[in-house]
Amino acid sequence: MLKILTTISATALIAGSASAETLKFAWAQNATPTVEAMKKFGEIVEETTGGEVTVQYFPDSQLGGERELVELVQAGTIDMTKVSGGLMESFAPVYGVFSMPYLFDSEGHFYNVMDSAEVMQPIYEATEGQGMVGVTYFNSGARSFYTVDEPIESVADLEGKKFRVMQSPTSIEMVEMLGASPIAMGQGEVYTSLQQGVLDGAENNEYAITIARHGEVAKYYSYDVHTRIPDIVLISTATLDRLSDEHAAAVREAAKEATEYHKEVWATAIEAEKKKAAEEFGVEFFHPDVSEFQEAVQPMYDALEDEPAKYEVYEQIRAVAEGA
Repeated sequence: MLKILTTISATALIAGSASAETLKFAWAQNATPTVEAMKKFGEIVEETTGGEVTVQYFPDSQLGGERELVELVQAGTIDMTKVSGGLMESFAPVYGVFSMPYLFDSEGHFYNVMDSAEVMQPIYEATEGQGMVGVTYFNSGARSFYTVDEPIESVADLEGKKFRVMQSPTSIEMVEMLGASPIAMGQGEVYTSLQQGVLDGAENNEYAITIARHGEVAKYYSYDVHTRIPDIVLISTATLDRLSDEHAAAVREAAKEATEYHKEVWATAIEAEKKKAAEEFGVEFFHPDVSEFQEAVQPMYDALEDEPAKYEVYEQIRAVAEGA
């Protein structure tokens, strides 16, 4: 009898494991509001599915940098990741439109575009043939220049300086158009490169100053606000194929709800980081006139007309601004 009961129990356990799903969700960078939103995603998924789908987290580059994580999602080794939209240009050129400088008029304009299914759904699906699709986005802040030796207050101040950029062709071109020398490298290499003089500066939001501690080396932050590049949450198509329709829908809906939660916590958090950068790291903030920066990169928009897929998205983005 005991042997029969043991066999029945083992069979039930196997059956239960087969019906349960644990999604492996990895990311590289740890901006607090975004981490909170990704954990909120897991809570919503688990609650919505009655515990039939749970999420296991691999934060802080445990499984590799952003490019490696995308490749793991493509292979189906992990289920989900969160990466910069700038990196995604390497996998689907249409993502490059988000790296176009001075594209968005304001944070409100950015949110209106990103929340538009008409604009975003075709972009999310652009990588479907590569084994992954986007399911939502997070605001990663406005990217501006920060430097070690002197502030950037005009385009002339950029001349000849070496800046770290993401592995994005559009970001590289932007820095070149502004007269500086772009150096593409992973985020984990930036601190040492600033410290050793390999870089004169970098471009990112305020979290790079505090969380990545770049403010220990780079003391000047200039708000030219050249880009608002979204973070993109990706899921493996193999994962979607494996999930039931009900569970897949729950995952997609939870991702959207996590984005709404992120909006609530982001604004407060970024103000706190600005204060921390000034008070704890001694970083000074500058607000250059961006009109000459915009003029310097105008040829990028002229050339965009030769790339129909990107230009169509650009026109949609501008239409959202004009209709707001």
